[in-house]
Amino acid sequence: MAEETQKPTEEVVTAVDADKDPAADASAAPAEEKPPSAEEVEKPLDDKIPQSVSFKEETNVVGDLPEAEKKALDELKHLIQEALNKHELTTPPPPPKAPEVTQQDKKQEDKKEEIITEEQKKEEVAEVEQEQDKKEEATEVEKKAPEVAEEEKKAPEVTEEEKKAAEVTEEEKKEEEAIEDKPVSASEEPIIEVKPEAETATTGEEKKGEAVEEDGEKTVEAIKETIVSVSAPAVEEAPAPPSPEEVEIWGIPLLADERSDVILLKFLRARDFKVKDAFAMIKNTVRWRKEFGADALVDEDLGSDWDRVVFTHGYDKEGHPVCYNVFGEFENKELYNNTFSDEEKRNKFIRWRTQFLEKSVRNLEYSPTGISTIVQVNDLRNSPGLGKRELRQATNQALQLLQDNYPEFVAKQIFINVPWWYLAFSRMISAFLTQRTKSKFVFAGPSKSAETLFKYIAPELVPVQYGGLSREGEQEFTNADPVTEVTIKPATKHTVEFPVSEKSHLVWEVRVVGWDVNYGAEFVPSTEDGYTVLVQKSRKIAPADETVITNSFKIGEPGKVVLTIDNQTSKRKKLLYRSKTKAISE
Repeated sequence: MAEETQKPTEEVVTAVDADKDPAADASAAPAEEKPPSAEEVEKPLDDKIPQSVSFKEETNVVGDLPEAEKKALDELKHLIQEALNKHELTTPPPPPKAPEVTQQDKKQEDKKEEIITEEQKKEEVAEVEQEQDKKEEATEVEKKAPEVAEEEKKAPEVTEEEKKAAEVTEEEKKEEEAIEDKPVSASEEPIIEVKPEAETATTGEEKKGEAVEEDGEKTVEAIKETIVSVSAPAVEEAPAPPSPEEVEIWGIPLLADERSDVILLKFLRARDFKVKDAFAMIKNTVRWRKEFGADALVDEDLGSDWDRVVFTHGYDKEGHPVCYNVFGEFENKELYNNTFSDEEKRNKFIRWRTQFLEKSVRNLEYSPTGISTIVQVNDLRNSPGLGKRELRQATNQALQLLQDNYPEFVAKQIFINVPWWYLAFSRMISAFLTQRTKSKFVFAGPSKSAETLFKYIAPELVPVQYGGLSREGEQEFTNADPVTEVTIKPATKHTVEFPVSEKSHLVWEVRVVGWDVNYGAEFVPSTEDGYTVLVQKSRKIAPADETVITNSFKIGEPGKVVLTIDNQTSKRKKLLYRSKTKAISE
């Protein structure tokens, strides 16, 4: 980071309620020796906001890590390798434990048992009554038994021929049963003898004998198959161990190369290098990504409704991509309702915001010396505020999701145009953030937002709506053209000179953040007898007049173009300018 970011006592200013009397609270007044001017009293007061302890990014080069951090990284890699071998990373978590039984639950169970006991007693009484009924019926049957015996005696006698036929039938049945029960060895087939049937045998008895013979053959076949299978058991080969599980996060395989070391260090730092906690976080992230469909989400079409709410623009002074979150866009009622009016719409916005982040982190470098974090700029101007419950819920949900599954991806969180209620806002989100994350926060009120951004982002890369010179469309200057930044003191004049030594076409661009100053330009030749040429007559430029002024002048002799900025206010002003020359064709 730049040297300015290393000052832990640095303060920036935010707006407070304009109706508040500065004499009522001495801490609300700016720490200046001279009293505020009448112009300052008419405007909202500035309340100083102490900054969090400055955050400095650590190295991702393993060789430069302290020994304790190297050891933690090795232990984490060992745990991950074991989990990959056992296919445990994507395995769903075990079911939750059964809830403990409370005293109230025990009382309810006792009542249930009493009810069940009463029902069982009723059933037992009913069974006793049924048994008594059966005994009475049996007694009646015994009484009637002599009468039944007398009737059986009176039954007609069986003839001798019928007895013989019955005996033959009995013998045949016994022989058939003996054949079925006799064990059959594997080396010989069963021999079934069929006696000559009596002349009185029926066609049904012949079919029965054939069925018995078929059953015997089937039994022999089954026994043979059993003997073969027992005598020659099949030799099964031991299954090969499964190959290790392959898991990717943000398109990078775990434990593949030094890029994965960068990812593992993010999880370790998010958990203060507690290896088990970092490992649990990785497992949860892998499972969440699978359930949420994070990899497929990149290619999902979720529309462009929020392209002005969240967008990336340029880089900071250290090369981190800068992402802007513009909460004021939700002042549009139609957009707000289309985003937060019901749970389905809120979930779609969460998916869109996650998709945006997923695409952003996939574009980062994951080499140990590369850029693997981003800078977030959060614009709170015209934000709907804390009164919007739906916005608050969606913000909390998004913060929790991003912190749990995208650790250590933010190098700096810059809040600009912070309104008076920013303290309540910061308290609201603090519950969802770690101390490490909160140390990356920077807050700035409306009057200091541009100046705060310039500490971290070059003015030529700051969007024009935030005080910089970067704007869309074809312009005379590009983001590659550097900008000079100057602070103009109160009640002073400042001049800028562009010397030219030959015929050329000079083009320059100038901006004073907030303007409210007099601006003029003239050409002064190098020769003593030359005439000064008025390029731009001095005039008062109000904040709403022009954002950026672009001028040009064709120079036919050596000299210089002089810009004059007259700051007659009692506030410091931030001046930005740049220039270039073009050759004039003869």
